[in-house]
Amino acid sequence: MKRAQTISILIWASKTQGMHESLKRMLYARVTVNGKRTEISLKREVDESQWDTIAGKVKGRTPQAQDLNIYINEVKSKLLNIYQDLSRKGEFISPEGIKNIFTGGIVQQHTILEVLKLHNEDLKKRIGIDVASSTWTKFNTLEKKLALYITKQLNKTDLYLHQLDYTFISNFEYFLRSVEKINSNTTMKYIRMTKKIMNDAVRKNWLDKNPFQAFKCTFRWPEKEVITWEELNILMERDFAMERLQLVKDYFVFSCFTGLAYIDVVNLKPSSITVGLDGNPWLMFNRQKTGIIVRVPLLDQVLPIIQKYKSHPSALHRNKMFPGISNQKMNSYLKEIGDICGIRKSLTFHLARHTFATTVTLSNGVPIESVSKMLGHAKIATTQIYAKVIEKKLSEDVGMLRQKINKISIVSE
Repeated sequence: MKRAQTISILIWASKTQGMHESLKRMLYARVTVNGKRTEISLKREVDESQWDTIAGKVKGRTPQAQDLNIYINEVKSKLLNIYQDLSRKGEFISPEGIKNIFTGGIVQQHTILEVLKLHNEDLKKRIGIDVASSTWTKFNTLEKKLALYITKQLNKTDLYLHQLDYTFISNFEYFLRSVEKINSNTTMKYIRMTKKIMNDAVRKNWLDKNPFQAFKCTFRWPEKEVITWEELNILMERDFAMERLQLVKDYFVFSCFTGLAYIDVVNLKPSSITVGLDGNPWLMFNRQKTGIIVRVPLLDQVLPIIQKYKSHPSALHRNKMFPGISNQKMNSYLKEIGDICGIRKSLTFHLARHTFATTVTLSNGVPIESVSKMLGHAKIATTQIYAKVIEKKLSEDVGMLRQKINKISIVSE
């Protein structure tokens, strides 16, 4: 149900800028719609002594006063008629829109695909500055999905912002799940991105309020798989004759003890190493995905790995800490390494990041707030997902403790 529109029109007199000593005042009309307002210069002056602030009109019965009051009434009437006409047509009503019609300007009606396109063009210009290319890719995909939904399901080429409602976003969710066969979490991410676009439109006064605000995004986070200390030791102790497998193993172990994502490890420079307040070596860099500054201590387990590749020709050529390798090859070789080491888990590079969060830090008493900062999470709620893994491990440990205690009790009896 749409909220009822409310409008108020106030005529007021203001000092002319730069003429503070003058007794003349410029007349303005202030139009307010649902709490948002704009001001229109009426290009008329009035003597300060003759202006009735409460009544919003000129005092006296002189011909000049009567003419000005007639004009003021005409302005109010015209503004109210514009509002009522827009209301009858079911158009989106904003103070700026009313002002544009009153002054003879063009009322610009924005569409959802147009707004999304403008947003994505802006993102593309900022790639490498404060936006990751992956962020632009996601919003660009959203633009394609929305366009497909509007044309395929609604038989339209586009929709004006004021035509959007809860049904639109609800049906878009159904389209993504049933027609596009997209999983639940990815669907929710697309919905959340669409809501962000609408919030931007509200901030720019293109919309009165976000029509999708009431839609709640619900995520179902699967349990994170991690490497245990035993499995991690197997990897660390295993050396490979094939250079490509050894490089990938070193990459993986490095991430297990630093928590870095693939793109951040690949882009690490020797200059990223600094000396911390504790006098020990730390990594300090801007995370590629979020741009957040990350500080991570370099534990003893990774120092030999850094030293090993310090003079590697490929690393020197790239001016990076390690030789380059694609994420696709990385994950392919990790599966091969897992098979060789007898690890019955699907090894992916991101699994190393999970391992750092759980096996290496949280399991050893590092506060979740510190882990969140080392992982470069924007919100601690993201890190709390890993805490659930620790709870499960704790339950398993307590279960084993119960069994041991029960055995001891039986023997003592």
